[in-house]
This record gives sequence, C-alpha cells and structure tokens, in this order.
Amino acid sequence: MNLDDLHKPFPVDAVHWRIGSTNIKKVKRETGDQNAKPTKGIPLAYIDARDVMRRLDKVCGPENWQCRYPMAGCCDIGIKMPLPSNITDVAPRFEWVWKANGAGETAVEGTKGQYSDAFKRAAVLWGIGQYLYDIPNTWVDLGDWGKFEAPKLPQWATPAGWARLPKSQRDEVYKQTLECLSNGDSEGLSEVWAEFSKEEHIQLWSMFDSLQRSAIKELRK
Repeated sequence: MNLDDLHKPFPVDAVHWRIGSTNIKKVKRETGDQNAKPTKGIPLAYIDARDVMRRLDKVCGPENWQCRYPMAGCCDIGIKMPLPSNITDVAPRFEWVWKANGAGETAVEGTKGQYSDAFKRAAVLWGIGQYLYDIPNTWVDLGDWGKFEAPKLPQWATPAGWARLPKSQRDEVYKQTLECLSNGDSEGLSEVWAEFSKEEHIQLWSMFDSLQRSAIKELRK
C-alpha cells in the first residue's frame, strides 16, 4: 500500500466544475435590480464520491478501508495501517487510523448531498483530490441559467503532468519551514523554498494548516 498514490490527479474527464462565488452583489448594487442575475463567477473543481471510493479500493484494497457517520454531516474514513514488526510477532500487526470532516446540507439533494460532501472532505484529509484546492481561482462569464465554459486544468493537475515530490523531501521541507518560523528566519525560509518550482510549491503548501500558511506569508514579506 503506497498512500502517496492517494494524492495523484484523477483523469481530466473525472473532474467536474460548479460555480462558487459570483459578482451578484456588485451587479445588484450597480443596476439597482434586486432580481438581477450574476454575470461572472468562480468555477470550483470537484470529483464524485464514487471516484473517491474507487481510488480507496485501488490504493488500499476494499478490505483495508471503511467509513462511518457518527453524526449528521460528519464522516470518518479509516485505513488499516501496518504496524512495525517485532521479532516476537507471529503475524503482521495492523491498526485503524481515522480522519474525519463534515459538511452542511447542500442546495441540491439536501441530506444526501451533505453526507456525500462530508465523505469527500474526509477523503481530502487523506490526500484524495487535495490538489484541486490548489488550482488558482479565475473569473468566468456566466450565461443564461448560470452556464459557463469550464476552465482548462493546469498541466500539473493532470495525470500526464503530475510529478510528486518524494515524501522524504516534503517532510524535510516541512521540518525546515517550521524551524524557520520558530526562529523568525526569513532568509532561511526563502532559501528552503527557492529550489522548488511553482508547481512544487503547490504540493508543499498543502502540507501546512491555515495558521502556518499565514505565518509563512508574513515571514516572506
């Protein structure tokens, strides 16, 4: 089982788009028409829950993962992980490792959509579809009924263009970055990140939580 394979991009045709933020407030303000429709929006990429299940089956094996819903809108995904072997072991040892996330009811399919979104969000914590969050936001024109032309995925976000940094290298960058943050070492931080490309920066960025990201931005000013 190679958990790094969970991070790999999905086929381009498996990625779908929906509109997130729109310019509706600006349109209403400028036109004075409270029934006006938005003219621009930001497409957000997403994948289907079925594709997430297939990825877990392929990488972990159907018998080595499970999900549970301890409360409404909350999903836990567990993966059966091997433990280090001891000389006295007569059989391999395993433990279940769980990661959880939640979601509110959706405008479409209500409760069903809520559970599906919670499942996919929990999967992101395992790295599945995580790269989709790193695709830069762009505004597109919205036509009748909110129709829009889907953006083209960046090359790095496709199976053909994906080149993931080794885990050992990512772990070392994470360790060095936290040390620089702790010491307030802006020059050291710049040196740590300078050797990586923009696409590799996106991979590294996903390792840090929101507070760490803010601290990195502040130190790199």
